[in-house]
Amino acid sequence: MDQYNNNYTNGPERDPFAPGSWQPGPAQNDFGPDPMHTEPQKPKKVKKKKGWIKVLALCLVFALLGAAAVPVYEMVTGSDTATLYVGDRKPTEVNVTSVNTEKEMTTAEIYAAFVGSSVGITVDIVSTNIFGQTVTNAAAGSGFVITEDGYILTNYHVIDGASAITVAFVDGKTYPATFIGGEEANDIAVIKIDAQDLTPVVIGKSGDMLVGEQVTAIGNPLGELTFSETTGIISAMDRTITMSDGRQMNMIQTDCAINSGNSGGPLFNSHGEVIGIVSAKYSSGSSSTSASVEGLGFAIPMDDVADMVSELITTGYVSKPLLGISVDDVPQSVQAYGVPEGAAVIVVTPGLPGEKAGLQAGDIITRIGDTEVTTANELISAKNEYEVGDTVTLTVYRSGETITIDVTLEESTPEKEALQEQAQQEYRQQYQQEQQQQISGYDNWPFGFGFGY
Repeated sequence: MDQYNNNYTNGPERDPFAPGSWQPGPAQNDFGPDPMHTEPQKPKKVKKKKGWIKVLALCLVFALLGAAAVPVYEMVTGSDTATLYVGDRKPTEVNVTSVNTEKEMTTAEIYAAFVGSSVGITVDIVSTNIFGQTVTNAAAGSGFVITEDGYILTNYHVIDGASAITVAFVDGKTYPATFIGGEEANDIAVIKIDAQDLTPVVIGKSGDMLVGEQVTAIGNPLGELTFSETTGIISAMDRTITMSDGRQMNMIQTDCAINSGNSGGPLFNSHGEVIGIVSAKYSSGSSSTSASVEGLGFAIPMDDVADMVSELITTGYVSKPLLGISVDDVPQSVQAYGVPEGAAVIVVTPGLPGEKAGLQAGDIITRIGDTEVTTANELISAKNEYEVGDTVTLTVYRSGETITIDVTLEESTPEKEALQEQAQQEYRQQYQQEQQQQISGYDNWPFGFGFGY
């Protein structure tokens, strides 16, 4: 009986074998657990040492926040404390006292240096509604200063038809602007304000840019979010884009956020040089109010228009060779009759080189010099490779025969362009009359389809 007293503690006068009379003893015998003890032993409570965990957590905090972090306040939870840290990073300092385009600039530095060179442009456009009433509409775009004495570059479509032009700067100053000259085919225009000591942008070489390089745009999106900066990369170079009026243009593609009102604004490279003129954006519909496709914006390469800009400032127009005709692609429906593809002559302007050489409406130009022509744009591009005064040989398909015609190119001037516009307007009226009479078919061609310039 005494052997069980090692494991159980009993009262002095109680029967150790009576039911309910035993209690667990404080110890085990040398042979292991007592076979009559059915409840599990409670482990001893050991005090945990948490110091190393706190040290590790503190090291992680410093690793994340940096050695420059300073304590702000302590939160007390019971006997433990938790310290929060905040960085003491110095604000970015933007130095614009001198712009060195040999070095890369941050987007903040580009904005600080050239937001004063970027302008918002608003125009009043006077038109006549269907009731014969004169109405004035407002439009908005962007531009940028190119000379200290107030010459500003923008898109032609921004100021096209404007009766009044107003330029606004980031400091709140506004100026009335005068139209100096424009080149509609390349969508550029120069306007002038009466101001001095302006900060012009620095023109860069768009041909040196690579796909993937960073670019920044500053403009006037929606005509009211003035002097907004967006940034992205060059998505593609030498992208041929067909504009809403059918013209094709060589463009820089970018994923910078571009919206209505950005047109005419500068596109900077990472050195703060303007390498493009923001011009267009893809839209999911024909209306400018349709939801837009994201990440597909386009800019005119500065290499393509730099010389033209100088001419616009000097003479007010771009000197280029002129044929004096309006052309369009030959439609496939007409080609089904055995007519070759090429540039179909739609309008021959009286008094200009095409008429002098004997070109006629309905002719199809299939070659200029040694260059084969399959579309209207190919003819225009090839023609622009010649100089004013050059005589070129055109290969022409006329009434089932192929002939050659020599044309001496003249200089395009505003007066001659006005003559072309008048001739085109007369064609439009005639074409509408023919459409109303429902004239169609090859015998009435070229009045069966539209035209381009």
